[in-house]
Amino acid sequence: MQFARINDVTIHYQVIGAPADRPVIVFINSLGTDFRIWRDVVVRLAGDFAIILYDKRGHGLSDVGQLPASIEDHATDLAGLLDLLSVKDAVICGLSVGGLIAQSLYQRRPDLVRALILSDTAPKIGTAESWNARIAAVEKNGIGGIVDAIMERWFTPAFRRPENTAYSGYCNMLTRQPVEGYIAACEAIRDADFTEAAKRIAVPTICVVGDQDGSTPPDLVLATAKLIPGARYEVIPDCAHIPCVEQPEALTAIMRAFLTSISPGESSP
Repeated sequence: MQFARINDVTIHYQVIGAPADRPVIVFINSLGTDFRIWRDVVVRLAGDFAIILYDKRGHGLSDVGQLPASIEDHATDLAGLLDLLSVKDAVICGLSVGGLIAQSLYQRRPDLVRALILSDTAPKIGTAESWNARIAAVEKNGIGGIVDAIMERWFTPAFRRPENTAYSGYCNMLTRQPVEGYIAACEAIRDADFTEAAKRIAVPTICVVGDQDGSTPPDLVLATAKLIPGARYEVIPDCAHIPCVEQPEALTAIMRAFLTSISPGESSP
C-alpha cells in the first residue's frame, strides 16, 4: 500500500506503471466507496495505460482531514498527489462526486488534465434539500440506515439479487466508510455547482451513464454533455450508478474507444 501526506491529510493511493509513452489515467471514486470499485476496469487497462487510484479524504484508508471540506479541497488534494508523482497531462476519470472533483481539478489546474471521462455525474448533483435530508438520516441512524435506498441508486435489480455475494460486499463497503467523511462529502456535493465552469471545458470529454442510474439519470448526464463544448455522450445498458462495478467491460470499451480517438495534438490549452 502507498500513502502520501498531502495538504496535511494522509492519502492512500496506488500507482500501476506502464511504458513511459503511454497515457496516465487517474481514477476518482464515488461517494461512499474506495478505489477498489475500479478493479475490474483497471485489470482490463493495465499495461496499456499507467494508472493512478486513490481514496479521497474521508474515504477508504485516507484521513478524514479538517472539516468542512469542499470539492475544491478534494481537487487540491488530487493536484498535490499528482504533483508529488510528477504527473501532468493525465486523463481524469471521475465517477459521481469524482466527476465533480475532476471538473474542479480542470478549473484549478488545467495543466494536469489531458482529457476528462465523466461517469454518472454532472456539474451539479441533487438539491440542497435532498442532501440535507440524507445528512440528517445518517446523523440519526448511521450509514447503515440508508443502505437499501442507496443501493437502489447504485445497482440494478438484477445486481441486487440476494445470491449475488458481490452485492453484499458493496453494502459492506458503504457502511464501513467513516461517517464523518461521508457526511462531509455529502455537504461538499450539496454546495458544489460547476454549471458555468462546464461551459469552459476545452479538453476532450466524454460523459457516460448507466441507463438505470438513480442518482444522476441519463437526462442529467446528457444535459452535462451538451454544456461542455464538443463533449461526447454514451449510455451503458443494464446498468445503474456504478458502471465500473456492474458493467466494467462496457465501460472499458467506451474508455478505450474514446482514448484511441484523441489525437496527440488535442491537449489542454
